[in-house]
Parts: sequence; C-alpha cells; structure tokens
Amino acid sequence: MALIDSFERSGNWLFRYRGQVPLLLFLLAIPVIYFTDYTQQNVTIFYVVNWLSVVVAVLGFLVRAYTIGTTPRGTSGRNTEKQVAEQLNTNGIYSIVRHPLYLGNYLMWIGIVLFTQNFYFVIVVSLAYWLYYERIMFAEERFLERKFGDVYLKWSRTVPAFVPAFSGWKKSAISFSIKSVLRREYSGFLATVVGFVFVRMLIQYKRTGSYVIEDFILAVLITSVVITLLLRTLKHSTNLLSEEGRS
Repeated sequence: MALIDSFERSGNWLFRYRGQVPLLLFLLAIPVIYFTDYTQQNVTIFYVVNWLSVVVAVLGFLVRAYTIGTTPRGTSGRNTEKQVAEQLNTNGIYSIVRHPLYLGNYLMWIGIVLFTQNFYFVIVVSLAYWLYYERIMFAEERFLERKFGDVYLKWSRTVPAFVPAFSGWKKSAISFSIKSVLRREYSGFLATVVGFVFVRMLIQYKRTGSYVIEDFILAVLITSVVITLLLRTLKHSTNLLSEEGRS
C-alpha cells in the first residue's frame, strides 16, 4: 500500500475513535500526578498555573462554540463514522484556520493537562495530539480535495491548518446561533468540567491523603451536571433547540 493511502486509511480509522482519546488522558493523569512532587512548588505559581489552565480550556471551548454556532448544515464537523461534507465552509473562523474544532479540542485538553502542574506531561500530550490528529486532518483533507477539487485547493493554500492567521479573516456567511452551541456542546462542556474535577481530586489526594472536594468545585460540578441534563432533555424531548439549516 502506498504511504499516502496508508496515511489516509489510518487517519479515517483514528477519526472514528477520536472520541475515546479523552478517556486515555484520564488514565494517564493518574500515574503522572502520582509521580509529580507538589510539596516543593511555590504556592503563587501553583494557583497561577491553575487559573491559566482554566483560561486555556475556556478559550478552547469558545473556539469550538463559535465554530459550531456559525456552521451551516452539510459541512464537515462532528461526524462519528465517516467524513461528510455537502459544502465547503471558507468564511468565518474557517477563513483563518482549516481545522478550528481540532484546535478547540487541543486547547480544552491541554488546559486539563496543564492543571496537573506537570509540564513534561503538557509536552508529551502536545506531541501525541499532533501525531494523532495529523493523520485525521490528512484524511479529512484528502476527502475534501476529491469532493471540491480546485476550490478546496485554492482555499487550503492560503489558510493554515492549525495555527490561526487572523489577517485572513472573512465575516461568516451566517449569524452566530447560541441554540446550535447549546444543542451540540453540552457533552464536551461537562467532560471538561469532570476532567478538571478529576485532576483536582487526584492532586488533593496526593497532597493530603484525602479525596475531599472543595465546596466551590463541588458546586461547579453539580451545576454543570444539571445544565447538561437540562440541555439533553430539551434536545431530545422538545423542539426548543431545533433550527432550520443547522446541524
């Protein structure tokens, strides 16, 4: 098999199972935190890194939210089994980066990883993320190239794959829809909150020998669960979040 075909085939396989990657991060966080020494850390630096990690994760969520909120039906995005695209989206956030959802994912994940206070873990996960998603992006772009031909090639040659080039910004063809975000992003929102709480509990145990959760963090977790359940119910049991022309 030619290398280019091998890359595409493996990229399509990884695409199907990309939703399981966060579970792997949860498991890896356990030994990382166990072998991280928190006793010698400066308290100020510890809390600065904590808040920085939250800001990074929130930024990732906002990137995803804006992408989802300004993306029409029929464009490639949150498909689970195979690549799907009825039209090529080149405006809005897609005018500055070709894979904004993967960029958002990275920022959300690396925010949680940074929360462990282990900077080697941040580097390792960043490299692993690139190796994993590079093949997924390759497979997706091969699919788009075959489907849209020169139109896709012209766009891809001027827009970077992962690091945004803000100078190329073009206004989105459709308005931002908060309903799209509420309908599609509640699971990712809850997974991120759970990730932070999970890491926080592990660090608490490593430092104090107790799994006690602070009242504020417990309140955030409970609120997040309630919001997620409410949005899931509205999505599956009502038409309040439904929209014409949106996926």
